[in-house]
Amino acid sequence: VQLQASGGGLVQAGDSLRISCAASPRPFGSYAWGFFRQAPGKEREFVASVTWRAGNKNYADSVKGRFTISRDNARNTVYLQMSGLKPEDTAIYYCVADQGKKTEYLITDYRRYDYWGQGTLVTVSS
Repeated sequence: VQLQASGGGLVQAGDSLRISCAASPRPFGSYAWGFFRQAPGKEREFVASVTWRAGNKNYADSVKGRFTISRDNARNTVYLQMSGLKPEDTAIYYCVADQGKKTEYLITDYRRYDYWGQGTLVTVSS
């Protein structure tokens, strides 16, 4: 399984940007996928997730109201639309997918995700 992310770049504060992530192939039995991010010198953090079937979405408090995650199951692609970007959103954004519905880990826990993309850099200047 490969997760290929694209769409990162350099933007100014207040701008919008969309990240895409394509899965090849879609992980068999996968329950959810989404994005984590890691800023320089900081721990990785959960950003957003969406479930394959029902499309249930979760967001980190820091991005609620500004970021929107969506999916296109026919294309095995997930999107992260980011608006109102802030300098503190600067990070490498990683696409993730799990292998099955794991009840032992929360949807926001990095340990539930088996597949990680290579990451795409988002830089927000002030």
